[in-house]
Amino acid sequence: MRQTRNTASSEPRGQKRPRTSRAPAPATASASAPGASHARRPAHQAGDRSRAAAKQRPRQLSRRAQEVGPGELAPHPPPPPPPPTPATPTSSVATLDLGDQRERWETFQKRQKLTCEGAAKLLLDTFEYQGLVKHTGGCHCGAVRFEVWASADLHIFDCNCSVCKKKQNRHFIVPASRFKLLKGAESITTYTFNTHKAQHTFCKKCGVQSFYTPRSNPGGVGIAPHCLDEGTVRSVVIEEFNGSDWEKAMKEHKTIKNMSKE
Repeated sequence: MRQTRNTASSEPRGQKRPRTSRAPAPATASASAPGASHARRPAHQAGDRSRAAAKQRPRQLSRRAQEVGPGELAPHPPPPPPPPTPATPTSSVATLDLGDQRERWETFQKRQKLTCEGAAKLLLDTFEYQGLVKHTGGCHCGAVRFEVWASADLHIFDCNCSVCKKKQNRHFIVPASRFKLLKGAESITTYTFNTHKAQHTFCKKCGVQSFYTPRSNPGGVGIAPHCLDEGTVRSVVIEEFNGSDWEKAMKEHKTIKNMSKE
């Protein structure tokens, strides 16, 4: 039984089927707008590109990592030192072998409000310089101040050398260990002449020489008694020294060379 073709779909042979034209897609705003080629990309595409760029860039090492080197751990900085322990009245007592006198020593420190060093100094000053007193003095303007341990009965030399005669340099001599400059080192200047062994020190501001280093005793200090504070001198004995003929006077004098010895 033959099947008949649908006449509606049948076309005469030799004729081409007409092509149906598709309507162009409507232009989007992003395509038609100026600068559309620079429009923002989707977020996931931007993130992928930034991660890829980060992989291509070499990793910058910190300065500490560069110094240590690869594969090594940077050492931790050492902890700061502990703060110093403040001095107490009984500091350093533990290092002294005081025996049964420890309690008396600590009580003495507390009563006098002294450190261990201060208490030791007080006792040394009292017993090491037995028979001596502590004199204090200085220049006229007060820039130079000193203290000296010497007898309350002073033996004064009155020298008549060229410089001592002009400045009336009467002085008594003590070992350098018994002299302490309290202030004014920056205010002192020195004059020397001839052999330059004697150091004639005086204040830059007021010009007063309250002490100096004598040629006769380079290991000692010559103190001007008239520059001492009042209250510690009991008596004064003055001896003339013929400094104008210095070498002969030194040979003939029996004790002046030993004035600076302990």
